[in-house]
Amino acid sequence: MQPVYLDYNATTPVAPEVLAAMMPFLTGGFGNPSSSHALGRQAHAAVERARAEVAGLIGAEPDEILFTGGGTEANNLAIRGALAPDDDRAIVTTAIEHPATEECCRLHEAAGRVVRRVAAGPDGIVRSADMARAVDSGTGLITVILAQNEIGTLQPVAAISACARSVGALVHTDAAQAVGKLPVDVRELGVDLLSIAGHKLNAPKGVGALFIRRGVAVRPVLVGGGQEGGIRPGTENVPYIAGLGAACALASERLKHRSTALAALSQRLLAGLREAVPGLLLVGDPEHRLPNTLNVLFPGVSGRSLLESCPAVMASVGSACHADSEEPSAILTALGFEREAALGAVRLSLGWDSTVEDIDIATTELAGAWRSLASVRQSAA
Repeated sequence: MQPVYLDYNATTPVAPEVLAAMMPFLTGGFGNPSSSHALGRQAHAAVERARAEVAGLIGAEPDEILFTGGGTEANNLAIRGALAPDDDRAIVTTAIEHPATEECCRLHEAAGRVVRRVAAGPDGIVRSADMARAVDSGTGLITVILAQNEIGTLQPVAAISACARSVGALVHTDAAQAVGKLPVDVRELGVDLLSIAGHKLNAPKGVGALFIRRGVAVRPVLVGGGQEGGIRPGTENVPYIAGLGAACALASERLKHRSTALAALSQRLLAGLREAVPGLLLVGDPEHRLPNTLNVLFPGVSGRSLLESCPAVMASVGSACHADSEEPSAILTALGFEREAALGAVRLSLGWDSTVEDIDIATTELAGAWRSLASVRQSAA
């Protein structure tokens, strides 16, 4: 039996349409976009077409899109480049950010900048009122994830942006998990900076983008040539940029239908697991979440052990696993879960290729693995 892949939040397969867009620039169309000859012009046109396709997916203008090597680089550019070294204003963030955001904030702290972290509620959502209390006239940047990568909960970014505007602070959102799964509009969100990771929406690994609202200045992290407005120097990765553009165009075409279908499949999976696994707990708000993401706690067992004993399902755990120990997810402990309960976490994330058959197989296999582990544990008790 072919294993069921339920790890789309980790990475997605490259869509056939995306590969088709990339292939001309992996073969004959190998020109440098900065060159003025025919091959260079062809490459430049591909980059600009992709810029428009990315912008179209998120309601931006093409000149507001800057290409990067992925979501992590986009986060670094936004968080490390938005405030000048002599700007000593504080950063406000949350306690449930992706490491690509949290580590940037730690760098600022190490350099002496104040960073305030706002806790999420037990439902995995940060309250905009709590963010407002952490923001004052001395705040320069607010950075908050749009869709939490482990548990899938959606954060009130638009309300947070309104609060930021009242004190003149910039707002950055890491939208790597949200773009391509649900409608994202930078104007409606009111953000100044937004990060995209290509491999989360059926583009290849190693390409991403940063939305930079017109008028917002971002200092480069790297120095070199003048590509991407001098903010991201280096010869553009034309094949991958073309692929990202095609992935965004594809998402624009099928987003509404597939979001609805993914939500239905997720609910089928959750209902099946709840029926088969007494005491199974969904982490995070059941409504305000990504349509494809379930983080569930299997009672009395380790999520890592469960997946190791269930090779028919490929999924993820949020815990940090080492040779001789296992630590629970920092996100789950930040939400107040006890260590033993948090160790039972499994993240099941669906994709555009997921089917009803996949869901039913996964339900049966995961439930069977849980029963086996629970039985062994009960016998040993």
